[in-house]
Amino acid sequence: MEYILFAILAYLLGSIPSALLVGKIGYKVDIREHGSGNLGATNTFRVLGIKAGIIVMISDILKGTIATLIPLFSGADVYVLAIGIFAVIGHTYPIFAKFKGGKAVATSAGIILGIYPLLFVIMITTFLITLYLSKYVSLSSMITGVITIILSLFLNDIGLVIVISLLTIFVFYRHRENIKRIKNGTEPKIKWM
Repeated sequence: MEYILFAILAYLLGSIPSALLVGKIGYKVDIREHGSGNLGATNTFRVLGIKAGIIVMISDILKGTIATLIPLFSGADVYVLAIGIFAVIGHTYPIFAKFKGGKAVATSAGIILGIYPLLFVIMITTFLITLYLSKYVSLSSMITGVITIILSLFLNDIGLVIVISLLTIFVFYRHRENIKRIKNGTEPKIKWM
C-alpha cells in the first residue's frame, strides 16, 4: 500500500509542468507553442532565455529529488529510487498538461541527487563537459546516462544500476528524433557555450 501511495504522490509531483507555469506566469507564453513544443528545460532556455531555463531546470530536478526524499524521510519501507521513477513518468506524461511533458533528463538527475549527491555532481560535470565539446544538449544527456550507468557499477547497489539503466533507456527513447537529427546533421547546437 505504501508503494502505491508514494508512487501516486511522486507521479503528481512530477506532473507539475514547470516550463508551462514559468512561461505562462512569468512571460505570458505557452511554451508548447514555441520551439520544439517540449515542456522541458532545454526548450525553455531556447524560447524564454537563461533565467527561465534555470528556474525550470532546478524545478524539474527538484521534482525527482523530493519524490525520493519524501518516502526516505517518512521512514517508509519502500525502495525510494523506484518511487522516483514515477516522478519521471509524471514529468514526461503529466496529467496536468495533457500527458505531453519533458524528456526526463532533469527529473531523472534529481532522483540521483536525492540519494547519491556525489554521483549527481559527477553527472552534471559529465553533462557540461560533453555539452561544451559537442554543443548538443540531447547528445550530452544520452552520454551522461551511459557514463552514469558505468559509474553506478562501482557503488555496489544493484537497484541503482537497474534504475539508472532504465532511466537511460527511457532518455534514449525520448530522444529518438534527436538521434535522427544528429545523424542527419540537422540537430540544433547551442550557441551560448
